[in-house]
Amino acid sequence: MAKRKTSRPKRKTTHIFVSPRLKDAIRLGHPWVYRDTVERAPAGLPAGAWVRVQSANQQAVGVWDDRGPIAVRLFSHAALPDRAWVKDRVGEAWDRRAALRSPEGVTTAYRWIYGESDGLPGIVVDLYGDEEGERRWAVIKTYSASLSRIRDWVVDALPSFTPLTGVVDRSGEGWTILAGAPPPDEIIIRENGLRFAVDMLRGQKTGFFLDQRDNRAAAARWSAGKRVLNLFSYTGGFSVYAAKAGAARVASVDIAPAAVATAKHNFRLNDLDPARHDFIVADVFDLLAKFHSEGRRFDLIIVDPPSFARSKNQLPQAFQAYRRLNALAMRCLTPGGVLAASSCTAQVSPDAFRAMLADAAADTRRRFIIQHDAGQPLDHPVAAHFPEARYLKFMLGEVVVRG
Repeated sequence: MAKRKTSRPKRKTTHIFVSPRLKDAIRLGHPWVYRDTVERAPAGLPAGAWVRVQSANQQAVGVWDDRGPIAVRLFSHAALPDRAWVKDRVGEAWDRRAALRSPEGVTTAYRWIYGESDGLPGIVVDLYGDEEGERRWAVIKTYSASLSRIRDWVVDALPSFTPLTGVVDRSGEGWTILAGAPPPDEIIIRENGLRFAVDMLRGQKTGFFLDQRDNRAAAARWSAGKRVLNLFSYTGGFSVYAAKAGAARVASVDIAPAAVATAKHNFRLNDLDPARHDFIVADVFDLLAKFHSEGRRFDLIIVDPPSFARSKNQLPQAFQAYRRLNALAMRCLTPGGVLAASSCTAQVSPDAFRAMLADAAADTRRRFIIQHDAGQPLDHPVAAHFPEARYLKFMLGEVVVRG
């Protein structure tokens, strides 16, 4: 007698109905459904449940979140994701970063998974390898508790592509070891051949500002022989690049004493004498006003502040802060000096940031001539259907006095 075929039971999804206005966004692959666009959903739907979203004639599959403005993060147009599906997305993201792994050992830390742009909404993974290439840690962050099941599938998939010493979760205020061994208080990574100390457990973001890699290299091209001021310097990334490129003197300014101490340490790691440079613990706004009143000037000033706005209702205050900050910096430049201005505030578009810089220049009777306009490096890609992924702005150019 022939054996009767058996099949796995189908996993169920719950249908929810959203505004027909979203049909084009869903067709293009936009991964977010805001709660105020949900027209019909079952009461008591638990966080983390798979749902099939219907908008007019368009459907997509996502994960339900029972709190926050984003009600659903969409993962697929057809298939219900499982462990194998997630592993495929992790592998695609790994291959997408191949250029960063060649030549080997020049750069050992980068973003492996960038959420929505890599098909895994709400999840990021940074990879940190020590300079010897013997130990690697993945640091994962999720932006909703509803993604815990997807997170676990991602963690299981990571070692299939590279050996890992451990996996750290930095989603909350502290940290948790999800797999393997915890990292030490400090590892030394390489970025474009330069050495940096990283604390993955307590450092800002996941330990290092990986997204400024290309912009640090760009600023270095303007640094040779210059007096450089690096504001909001954190652990001295831009400063090390500038000093290695032959800057005459670099001043690194941050309000956190521990960050300034690590910046000095990073100078030593790169055979740079900290005594030949300045390391200042101060409030940047107050210090710029003091430098201006004292007539202290610099040839290149790097302005890389933290985000000034976490929501749209904070944008007016954010633009005011950006405008004041960059105007103060322009006043502290030598004639024809170079300003490198950056913003990581996602709500500020590149055009709005450029307009703000024009306003700041006008406030100081100057013009800002942009010579380099960039965003994020290749490990922070921006999917065409998700422009929100473009959050970083970096504009560098000459500041000239108006005639």
